[in-house]
Amino acid sequence: MTTKTILVIGTYDTKEPELRFIERCIRAQGASVLSMDVSVLGDPEHPTDISKHDVAAAGGMTIDEVIGQGDENKAFRVMSQGAALLVARKYQDGCFDAMLATGGTLGTDLALDCAQSLPLGVPKYIVSTVSFSPLIPPHRFAPDVQMILWAGGLYGLNSICKSSLSQAAGAVVGAARAAEPPDRDRPLIGMTSLGSSCLRYMKTLTPALEERGFEVAVFHSTGMGGMAFEKLAAEGAFVCVMDFCMQEFGNMLAGSMVTSGDDRLTGASRSGTPQMVAPGALDLLDFPGWQGIPERYKDRPFHEHNRLITSSVFNADERRAWIREMADRLKNARGPVHFFLPVQGVEEWDRVGQEAHDPEGLAALVDEARKVMPGSCPMTEVNAHINDAAFCDAVLALFDEWATTFLV
Repeated sequence: MTTKTILVIGTYDTKEPELRFIERCIRAQGASVLSMDVSVLGDPEHPTDISKHDVAAAGGMTIDEVIGQGDENKAFRVMSQGAALLVARKYQDGCFDAMLATGGTLGTDLALDCAQSLPLGVPKYIVSTVSFSPLIPPHRFAPDVQMILWAGGLYGLNSICKSSLSQAAGAVVGAARAAEPPDRDRPLIGMTSLGSSCLRYMKTLTPALEERGFEVAVFHSTGMGGMAFEKLAAEGAFVCVMDFCMQEFGNMLAGSMVTSGDDRLTGASRSGTPQMVAPGALDLLDFPGWQGIPERYKDRPFHEHNRLITSSVFNADERRAWIREMADRLKNARGPVHFFLPVQGVEEWDRVGQEAHDPEGLAALVDEARKVMPGSCPMTEVNAHINDAAFCDAVLALFDEWATTFLV
């Protein structure tokens, strides 16, 4: 078995006993360690592989210049920038296989940047005193980051925090050994959707595309799924995207926390990846189920999906605005784009008799798309619901044309 190397990141001036404990746990499992010190003021008792001077230099300053700013937040911004650049560079150079970082709020802030700098699929663990706290906005998380609470870890090494640290060490070594690199034998298509109770096209499209020799990755568009999709799309990981679920997009524009960030619907455009787009679930506004529906939305239809997510619906004016924003983003695409407009509905709960049925809102969405979308990209109207077979037939017909031009 090839020995795996774990990059360990932390403030070795104040947390050296804890970090050295992690290193011992990693080595006890047969892996090796690459240590990175992101301290500012102090020095560790024993040197690290990557020093704070290296980190500061990567951030564009000397460590004395970092200290001279006289503000720990400004200092750690520089160290965060330098650490993230070094992490990306060292990984590209094959220096390590997985990352484990520790910290309180300052260290976690830096660790999140380091995790974001690594490709999807590289194991990345953060042991934090604010693990998955609401203090951390969703867009700061790398799509596949793992976090473990640093229980009892604010000051000093003790039996409580040893439990967290040893678990993290075991988890990151195990992940480094078990992780399979992506298989690039077949061209990959990225698709967005929701659970099949809301959107079902992936059940028809996935086997049809696989029969054509393509691999399909379907991303659950409930926040983190969209982040992963956008990251990979921006990297050019897909030969084509079928971005048919816009639920995160509408949520983002409305200020819901169920969002994948401000860059939704931009990754494929930046990389020039061919993209097919539809307004699936653009009528839904999601709230965390445990919070309840805000007062200003209580007079609207809603669907209580489960205890985690409750969905209200956007009104006609909001749907028009979201379509205009979609058109504005798509017109900047560097590659081919095609918009599909299913005129009979955009998700299962908007059918007649369902909680989200709103013919006026749907009519507004369709009307606005007819007005603005042709100015941004070609558009196909499908006289069907997005969950009907006719929608998939239209998509596959265009895909077969693209397969002989854009996707060869």
